[in-house]
Amino acid sequence: QVQLVESGGGLVQAGGSLRLSCTASGDTFSNYRMGWFRQTPGKEREFVAAITWRGRTYYSDAVKGRDTISRDNAKNTVYLQMISLKPEDPAVYYCAASSRPVSGVMAYQDRAQYDYWGQGTQVTVSS
Repeated sequence: QVQLVESGGGLVQAGGSLRLSCTASGDTFSNYRMGWFRQTPGKEREFVAAITWRGRTYYSDAVKGRDTISRDNAKNTVYLQMISLKPEDPAVYYCAASSRPVSGVMAYQDRAQYDYWGQGTQVTVSS
């Protein structure tokens, strides 16, 4: 099993930037593909970005070109750098990990494919 702890959320002005971090413990980090998801009240948790252990990345259309996911396997940490934050970006952002076999691109984008989740970190954007 792996435990995940997110950090880096907070209040930022529209157009600003924020970097989220997620540190893993309890298992070999490189065994897992990592994802970021976000959720707002009343809505389903949605995919934001994912990264394989080798560093291949996937993004939702909503954040493509603005967010960058990266990982440092030596530090057991995955990052989500967000720029040009918009009023529709506020949410609780969750880090997730999966070691399930990969079967298509949905293995990265489908929240049901992830077994381990952090507690979430709130991102708020002011206009």
